[in-house]
Amino acid sequence: MTTHPTHPFEGQKPGTSGLRKKTPVFMQPGYLENFVQSTFDAIGGVQGKTLVLGGDGRYFGLEAAQVILKMAAAGGAARMIVGQGAWLSTPAASNLIRKRKADGGVILSASHNPGGPKEDFGVKYNMGNGGPAPEAVTEAIFARTKDITRFEKLETPDVNLTAIGESHLGAMVVEVVDPVSDYADMMEEIFDFKALRGLFHEGFAMRMDSMCAVTGPYAVEIFENRLGAAKGTVVHETPLPDFGGMHPDPNPTWAHELMDEMMGADAPDFGAASDGDGDRNMIVGRGIYVSPSDSLAVIAANAHLVPGYGAGLKGVARSMPTSAAVDRVAAALGIECFETPTGWKFFGNLMDAGLVQLCGEESFGTGSDHVREKDGLWAVLMWLNIIAARGMGVAEIMADHWARFGRNYYSRHDYEALPTDLANAMLGDLRDRLDSLKGTQVQGLVVQSADEFCYTDPVDGSVSAHQGFRILFEGGSRVVLRLSGTGTEGATLRVYLERYAPGPEGLGEEPQEALAPIIAATEDLVGIRARSGRPGPDVIT
Repeated sequence: MTTHPTHPFEGQKPGTSGLRKKTPVFMQPGYLENFVQSTFDAIGGVQGKTLVLGGDGRYFGLEAAQVILKMAAAGGAARMIVGQGAWLSTPAASNLIRKRKADGGVILSASHNPGGPKEDFGVKYNMGNGGPAPEAVTEAIFARTKDITRFEKLETPDVNLTAIGESHLGAMVVEVVDPVSDYADMMEEIFDFKALRGLFHEGFAMRMDSMCAVTGPYAVEIFENRLGAAKGTVVHETPLPDFGGMHPDPNPTWAHELMDEMMGADAPDFGAASDGDGDRNMIVGRGIYVSPSDSLAVIAANAHLVPGYGAGLKGVARSMPTSAAVDRVAAALGIECFETPTGWKFFGNLMDAGLVQLCGEESFGTGSDHVREKDGLWAVLMWLNIIAARGMGVAEIMADHWARFGRNYYSRHDYEALPTDLANAMLGDLRDRLDSLKGTQVQGLVVQSADEFCYTDPVDGSVSAHQGFRILFEGGSRVVLRLSGTGTEGATLRVYLERYAPGPEGLGEEPQEALAPIIAATEDLVGIRARSGRPGPDVIT
């Protein structure tokens, strides 16, 4: 073991999913080591512990894995379970932590952000339940980064991570495992693979876009090898350090090849995409895009058709910005629906306490209590199982759902890389006016209430304040504004727009047209375009 003197780096504050910065920042001498040592210190050290390690294969991931292994060995860890090639999708890592009863895990990913020498990198710590570190831990990590004076790292050659098996790094066991098999086996336990094989055998056509990211090998194994989908069903299936120059974010803007195919004359029956680390998903039918909020609601309404959820759901949860579509399903099912801040870590307590089984976020994240992360391929398999059980296509399922529950028109507008001072000033001005907005008439709408969301965890009583601004209009429409914690430069302002149509009329409008009054009212109330000089949002989903 070698102890290296060091000094703090500014700004090593974990966001909603760990620390994310530009890759060159992480590659500075001592930068990664400082954050990892701070993490180890904040969890009480790693002496005698078993940890899981892996990531999405992005640039610098393999080198970072070697650093972390040497630091864990220096800290006295007993065993590190590593995905072959330092690969593990985020949900697969969560599963492995839980299955092997590990003490926690380190995940190397910047999720849906681009990868490459000048792009993004990230590190996050997951707890023994398989879920992201809660705020108490991330705050302790950040506090440690501000006064760190040394890090410990074994001086030894790199470990061979290409071959499955065990080796030693000092006294620590390094166990290299197949990153795919345990996860694929778990999916086979949850879903009706026999029915899904029958679906593909009957000629059901699917396109799965893995966006040159980590889910490629998982998707090929599950869809093509185990379920019998035609070879070539999975495209962009080879993970690349720079994601082939793609932005691995599964939304209509960045997964445009899939959208073009699914909206074309020769579209397959079903389309899906996943992101950099495999925890997000996009669902598309022939000629129809399914919003993440609608996807969550449909899965909740039909979960009983899937073997793993045949007894029905205990409860559901959604992030506050996610539309209230799933609330209406929960009410019909007679189960509780929890509203939490953004960040999957907030669902962990609810799942561990047995209060919910299904969770979702509008940012293309859906999952259940099978792991403690959102899970892109799980969501795709949920849809396929529902399609097989109901014998209906995506468009039919959506039409049936809206006829029963009404439609929550919904869209997210992202203003990316805004000057941080400007973004904070806009929201600060809104905060000062919240109490006076009630009763305000704007664009034919009347403000019913306005507040800044504050969450009290029903399990441990912890309080999370300043979690986004809500402006509710009479009739069920609303707008939510919050700054994202997943970017690496400037500030990303996310604006969430929602309008409820109970039906039977008005269920077939184009979402942006249906939301036009909400969009105009938001500009009148906040002045995003006027104050930023932007002609409009950078991304619309």
